[in-house]
Amino acid sequence: MAEKIIARAAGEKEVKAGDIYTVSLDLLMSNDGTTHLTIDMYEKLRHKRIADAGRLVWIVDHNIPSDSPKTAAAHKKMRDFAKEHHITFFEGEGVCHQVMMEKFVRPGQLIFGADSHTCAYGALGAFGTGVGCTDYLYAMVTGESWLLVPETLRFNLHGRLNEGVSPRDLILTIIGRISASGSGYKAMEFGGDGLSSIDMSGRMSICNLCVEAGAKTALMAVDDVARDYLTAHGRDVLFDAAPDADAKYEKVFDIDLSEIEPVVAKPHFVDNIAPIRDVKGVKIDEAFLGSCNNGRIEDLRVGASIIKGKRVAENVRFLVVPFAKEILNGIFML
Repeated sequence: MAEKIIARAAGEKEVKAGDIYTVSLDLLMSNDGTTHLTIDMYEKLRHKRIADAGRLVWIVDHNIPSDSPKTAAAHKKMRDFAKEHHITFFEGEGVCHQVMMEKFVRPGQLIFGADSHTCAYGALGAFGTGVGCTDYLYAMVTGESWLLVPETLRFNLHGRLNEGVSPRDLILTIIGRISASGSGYKAMEFGGDGLSSIDMSGRMSICNLCVEAGAKTALMAVDDVARDYLTAHGRDVLFDAAPDADAKYEKVFDIDLSEIEPVVAKPHFVDNIAPIRDVKGVKIDEAFLGSCNNGRIEDLRVGASIIKGKRVAENVRFLVVPFAKEILNGIFML
């Protein structure tokens, strides 16, 4: 899938892993974590230009509301620049990746995001990858960039997850198996009959966390679940990059979903995975339900079902941060 999407973006019939190509970008997302730095660099350019403002999406989500005068100034710089250059701008709408998935991402797109978890867009069959300020600036000014075509690890999913086991347990188990660097600059591609049993929320969680294994991107084939999501959000498929039957992979993993169990990543590395049963009784100081990986309404419902009728322990701080404004509004309407 990665090779097909890059080939399309490079205007080539086909590409192979290890080759370098100049590619056109479909979308460029940036948030308030680094956009002010990009703007500062842009202002120093001798010949200032933006290739296509219509492909830029800027989202304030990391520090909102602003927590200091410095952050407020960075937000204002981002807000003013976006208005001056007619850049699509969101503030207070929710986490950047959720906004992108709900409003913009289409299968087959090649997307740069100034955030490492941009690989989440693979849940809709798009090649999303995180970049730094300089790469983002170059792409913003030229509309192009370069990519080294990655090798691909294929994960064939079979069966269904048991009750009480989440897609996060699956991806953490995979990371524990291949290590936190096991997919360094590789594409992680997911398919198999078991994929159809995982909803879009779970798919986003899986692809989002692939960067924790070092992945360049994560990709899932477009199926009925993805098409239903697109239809519900008023979009369609740009390019179906379904892999060929004889596609060659660096390595193939076959995973029986029924064998996955609840796990936890212990300090201090994400691949230090242990079954939940092995850490039973460990006291915690803080619990957090939110972030770009577990703040969707499906996650909040699971959390609510667990804590219903109970009280937060006296010495524990429990934070709940909904993923998007629509989710927050829905909570207040319950």
